[in-house]
Amino acid sequence: MLDWYSRYLLSWRLSNTLDGLFCLEALQEALEQGVPEIFNSDQGRQYTAGAYTGRLEKAGLAISMDGRGRATDDAFVDRLWRAVKYEDIYLKEYGSVA
Repeated sequence: MLDWYSRYLLSWRLSNTLDGLFCLEALQEALEQGVPEIFNSDQGRQYTAGAYTGRLEKAGLAISMDGRGRATDDAFVDRLWRAVKYEDIYLKEYGSVA
């Protein structure tokens, strides 16, 4: 979860499945730091699930989702993951996801 205004990283999780639990955990951690007016995400299965959108609605957030095929909407998050890969993952050559 990334604050678009400050580009401050609020929380993150990594998973190699489409299970939405890790997204809910990251969302909860981010909301503990503050509640924005608008929450933006892509249209992935994890973010359109009832449990996820329900948690956003319970917090009183307006939900905004990127348009289909709008890859540039993820630019800030893509930059974050590029930094993680080049500054950690590629240097340490992990043998497995765990």
